[in-house]
Amino acid sequence: MSVSGDIALFLDMMAAERGASRHTLDAYERDLKDINARLAGAGMALVDAQTADLEAVLLGFRRDGLAASTAARRLSAMKRFYRFLMTEGRRGDNPAASLRGPRQARSLPKVLSEGDVDALFDAVGLQEGEEGLRNRALMELLYAAGLRVSELVSLPLAAIVPSERCLYVTGKGGKERLVPLTPAALDAVAAYKGVRDCFLPSKAKAVGPARRFLFPSKTAKAGHLTRERFAQILQELAEVAGLPAHKVSPHVLRHAFATHLLARGADLRSVQMLLGHSDVSTTQIYTHVLAERLKQVVELSHPLARKPDS
Repeated sequence: MSVSGDIALFLDMMAAERGASRHTLDAYERDLKDINARLAGAGMALVDAQTADLEAVLLGFRRDGLAASTAARRLSAMKRFYRFLMTEGRRGDNPAASLRGPRQARSLPKVLSEGDVDALFDAVGLQEGEEGLRNRALMELLYAAGLRVSELVSLPLAAIVPSERCLYVTGKGGKERLVPLTPAALDAVAAYKGVRDCFLPSKAKAVGPARRFLFPSKTAKAGHLTRERFAQILQELAEVAGLPAHKVSPHVLRHAFATHLLARGADLRSVQMLLGHSDVSTTQIYTHVLAERLKQVVELSHPLARKPDS
């Protein structure tokens, strides 16, 4: 079988058994094709590579100045691919198993202040008509529920249960979670639903995939608003709000959701569940916002804390 065929089978497995998103599959495909090209340049086939061959590939990553995060992702692709070949009986070992990627400095997430978020909502409040109602619903759901952008744009119409005041979200790997919604988010969605049919393709008003989604699209193949289009909407709002474009993205609003909850007293475990993180260590990156708050708690509450002069 050709290398491209092996990679295609691997991607099919990741989609069917692991529930990998299209974005993840595209990244794995690019990474494996790059690794294959590097090995081919040294006269080695991807399927037959040994640990020393892959070590040379990692060295090439460093020599080419690839970011540590990119090199780590490509190493992860290697390990998964060779595990797949072992499962398929194509190899008896995983030559990437013992390899270690570059040490990565864990960067803190970019965060919007509560004032920045208020400015974005002021900007969306200036929009009128059907698009204004839709964009308000998008923003309210994103910030109220801390959704990933892929989760937001692909929400099924039935995901929101107004009587329960909550949102059912299917996240990475098909994992489901329940997120309570604010009254403002519920009101925004209710107002938007009154004009939702305006965003359906004419032929889909009776039947079609777009009818399934809360935010349908007239042109997107998937039937729902694309991540790229929502990112454009957010950039337009940032411009009106007077915020730097590089500072605002869908994922930054997800960071803001988590950070603002923790800053106002939410516990880490609750935020983990709301975000859909499988491991609390992923959520702990947001605890940097608690430093000042914890300092204030000690100064105000500890019996030995020095009291200000009266």
